[in-house]
Amino acid sequence: MKTAYKPVVKLAAAAAAAFFAVSSIQGPVTALAYTKPAGSHVLTPIASGVTTFSNDKATLDASNVSEGYIMVKYTGSVGKIKVQITKSGSETYTYDLSSSGVYEVFPLSEGSGSYSVKVFENIQGNQYSQAFSQNVDASISNQFGPFLYPNQYVNFNAASAAVQTGAAVAASATDQLEVVSNVYNYVINNVTYDTAKASSVQSGYLPNVDVVLAQKKGICFDYAALMTAMLRSQDIPTKLVVGYTGNLYHAWINVYLEGQGWVDNIIYFDGNSWKLMDPTFASSSGQSQEIMQYIGNGSNYRAKYSY
Repeated sequence: MKTAYKPVVKLAAAAAAAFFAVSSIQGPVTALAYTKPAGSHVLTPIASGVTTFSNDKATLDASNVSEGYIMVKYTGSVGKIKVQITKSGSETYTYDLSSSGVYEVFPLSEGSGSYSVKVFENIQGNQYSQAFSQNVDASISNQFGPFLYPNQYVNFNAASAAVQTGAAVAASATDQLEVVSNVYNYVINNVTYDTAKASSVQSGYLPNVDVVLAQKKGICFDYAALMTAMLRSQDIPTKLVVGYTGNLYHAWINVYLEGQGWVDNIIYFDGNSWKLMDPTFASSSGQSQEIMQYIGNGSNYRAKYSY
């Protein structure tokens, strides 16, 4: 993930500049059919053991594919492990896997279908040997599950400081857009960019959202994971997305708004800082044709991975 957050040029087109607001949501907003949780709403992944596949190197718990996630643990003796998850016809997601023998959670981000799950052990250098392989057919009944449950990249639980802070920050909000705005403003006003960490972070780094909150600093991956955790714990389906704007890497956050569907790029990193898009187009009756064309233009935003 380190490479996904290299500085990129700003989206400088005059048309684009008119469509984004840095710090607040402006204009009239139609009330949305959203019942804000009393405090927080945290789903807990479970390795229930109903459906498992294993060998002497790894165990895959696929008991809850209907909720949009799987759990994998490594039980071998090698220190450096990777897991690859691929839906037929889609991108391959590659993660580092702990050698501690503890289950880790991975989202089935690409929706229902047939997935290949493979675990690889490091032999030497950049060479890996396949230690486990299993195909899983996933019929996901909870379409929002992959983007509401915690996972390896967006890791939180009911006791997390990020969850408690998210509930406090969202308390004054009356609809989803205000929750998004409150969370965004809190994070950018309370977390500073950690230049030293950015220059030294290693491949395979995973955010700890509570540490980021406590230290009040982090890299872009930390910002994204913290905002996503806070929004998910307010029952707002949220995707942490990495992809391209033009031919440059870019990161953004998509949220699902009741009555509107997925709003892409609502919070985004332009290469210099995180920004909040003015999303009033998504909730007003007069949607701007130009903004819809810009946001939907594949040459401007092409998602590659969603976590």
